Amino acid sequence: MAVTNFIPQIWSARLLQHLDTSHVYANLVNRDYEGNISAYGDTVKIQQIGDITIGDYVKNTDIADPQTLTGDQRTLTIDQAKFFNFQIDDVDNAQTNPKLMDAAMQRAAYALADSTDKYVASFYTDVPAANQIGSDTTPTVLTADNIYDTLVDLSVLLSEANIPQMGRWVVVPAWAKGMLRKNDLFVHATPSGDSVIQNGLIGQAAGFNIYESNNVPNTTKTKYKILAGTNIAISYAEQVVQTEAFRMEKRFSDAVKGLHVYGGKTVQPTSLALITANKA
Repeated sequence: MAVTNFIPQIWSARLLQHLDTSHVYANLVNRDYEGNISAYGDTVKIQQIGDITIGDYVKNTDIADPQTLTGDQRTLTIDQAKFFNFQIDDVDNAQTNPKLMDAAMQRAAYALADSTDKYVASFYTDVPAANQIGSDTTPTVLTADNIYDTLVDLSVLLSEANIPQMGRWVVVPAWAKGMLRKNDLFVHATPSGDSVIQNGLIGQAAGFNIYESNNVPNTTKTKYKILAGTNIAISYAEQVVQTEAFRMEKRFSDAVKGLHVYGGKTVQPTSLALITANKA
């Protein structure tokens, strides 16, 4: 293929589409500030307003002076950058073989999404101590008999932190999914119980939408960090900022490289809860 016929916008769009379908953790956070970033190193200032004082109104009586608003400012920094770089031989002619191009971008997107999901999963370190069950010292041992009750306890921690019931999620490893399927209180994602209806969603239990991921942080298959929360907890932003084609000097091949930048910030820590768990 001729490198001059390369259309980077098309390749970038395909890549982002595949990223969306490969994410688990990154689809459970908010993207409120994504339109504000365009390059590595960009920052977004996130202002949070403190509590508003409510007073009693008395007829024909002056009310108090206006309250001075207070709040915290957090900074979301695009401090992560990953690239892909692959070649396609002229014999394969990707421009006339869309399936080959799509497959290559799909593999690139999967690898990038795997990195970003691990990145978002690492925010478990921001969970307040009051919202945690188990610890590295004394992990909770999960079984098919107690996993549902433990998720209920996790949900209670969020409720006590005044976190809305709607939209709660939890991400579990494959072995925990197996335990849930052995529990009659688990509601499968589909009536058949065999299909995943969206990006890792396997069903519902204890007020959570339950997702499965192999990226649940752990220490040599112990001390799994099972993270729960709502999408208000973490803000995340990403962009594929560059996609370029170039002719390889020593081969009859064209190559494509791309740069993916992203970053995140825990903006509502109390909207997260955590189980540190071992498999029975």
